Amino acid sequence: MPAIRDFPMIINGQAVPAEDGAWLESEFPFTREVWCRVPRGGAADATRAVKAAHNAFHDSAWSGLTPTARGKLLFRLADLMEERAQELAELEVWDNGKRITEKAGQLRRIPDWYRYFGGLADKVQGHVLPNENQAVLNITQRVPLGVIVAITPWNSPLLLAAYKLAPALAAGNTIVLKPSEFTSASSLAFGALFKEAGFPDGVVNVVSGMGNEIGEALVSNPRVAKVSFTGGEAGGRAVYKLAAQHFHDVALELGGKSPNIVFPDANLDSAANGVMAGIFAATGQTCIAGSRLLVHEEVHNHVVDSVIARASGVRMGDPLDPKTQMAPVATEAQHAKILDCIEMAKAEGATCVLGGRAGQGPACGNGLFIEPTIFTGVTNDMRIAREEVFGPVLSVIKFRDEAEAIAIANDTDYGLAAGLWTKDLQRAVRVSGQLQAGSVWVNMYRAISYTSPFGGFKQSGIGRENGMEAIGEYLQTRSVWFNTADHVPNPFELK
Repeated sequence: MPAIRDFPMIINGQAVPAEDGAWLESEFPFTREVWCRVPRGGAADATRAVKAAHNAFHDSAWSGLTPTARGKLLFRLADLMEERAQELAELEVWDNGKRITEKAGQLRRIPDWYRYFGGLADKVQGHVLPNENQAVLNITQRVPLGVIVAITPWNSPLLLAAYKLAPALAAGNTIVLKPSEFTSASSLAFGALFKEAGFPDGVVNVVSGMGNEIGEALVSNPRVAKVSFTGGEAGGRAVYKLAAQHFHDVALELGGKSPNIVFPDANLDSAANGVMAGIFAATGQTCIAGSRLLVHEEVHNHVVDSVIARASGVRMGDPLDPKTQMAPVATEAQHAKILDCIEMAKAEGATCVLGGRAGQGPACGNGLFIEPTIFTGVTNDMRIAREEVFGPVLSVIKFRDEAEAIAIANDTDYGLAAGLWTKDLQRAVRVSGQLQAGSVWVNMYRAISYTSPFGGFKQSGIGRENGMEAIGEYLQTRSVWFNTADHVPNPFELK
């Protein structure tokens, strides 16, 4: 284990501890040993951070920049991230226990988010509107909202921060970023790069602490213009309720119970690989996990056997070892929740055909592992098919025909993502058009890009991240009227 490190908050361009000096410890999920401390910020720290962002928003050092100049700052930030990619990736591994291969791959891609939106910064345009009075010119302007509070979860801190920060900054807003209390180190280290990139002090502030302490204080602050939250349903509901007190704009990216549908004409070998990618590649710790496998009855046994064969050979171990294929889950609380969900599925009558236990053996050490777990005999009314597990647990549901597959897929409170596997182009177009999901993948799974909008239907969220639509989420419209006539008539003289 390395020496325990302290990561300060970044407020108004300065590295600072919590005002009351409190700290939170973070454990490496593989060894369950403390490796770092982060400030346990409170209401006073939230007020400091929002004030810094508010002042920066109104300061000409930021507001006076041209959109092109803002874009150049984002390009510089991307360059710095690229230079520090390995260091930041390792911090995330230490914090949430994900595989170094996954984290390093993410960190190599994240700079592209900042470059993409840096390029969009000077592409925001208003309109000239038609008017029945030819002496009147009416235009619209797209202007930033103000202070944005961005709240991110523990599974992919810097990637999910990029979803929010890149478009918000390109649009001219200022930021207070609050990462999960379990995984704050990489975000705090990242926050120090903004000053190095040339951003004015206070434009981006990064604070840490508990959600019910500093998080609530941030969301409740009347100077905040918008809250962008990624996390679970309970957290989303709390944010929505608090934000409503001051009519803050809100974006929510919440949970999922995504269906991965395999039709009998599919390339079954590819489908099995896609199922693995959907549920086991990230230890199931992703909101878009393909946790419900819907398989046509003709190929049910073949597909299940194929997935079992692949999952049985998954190598669990040290997430810093590039050969590891499945890492531990991030927290003790999540580890316990997953095991509870497994027992719940067994009690409901589902058949556990693989796994179903905490990971054990020398390779797992003292880590928070869960074996790749597969349940068959699942019906869509079971809780295991309806509640988000956020772990490596797959529920297999059999269907008879296309109509039933669509009905089962849509019979959920969620609507974040869906996958389908078929060689029939007509079916692919027909079914994808009927799935109630914000992202639908055909003959692939878990594809995400800065160019493509991402978000959920139903209880999976509000708003869209990524793509050209995302910058609009951080802008508001001003209508400006000009009278070009030499004379304004007397309003009491009717004509």
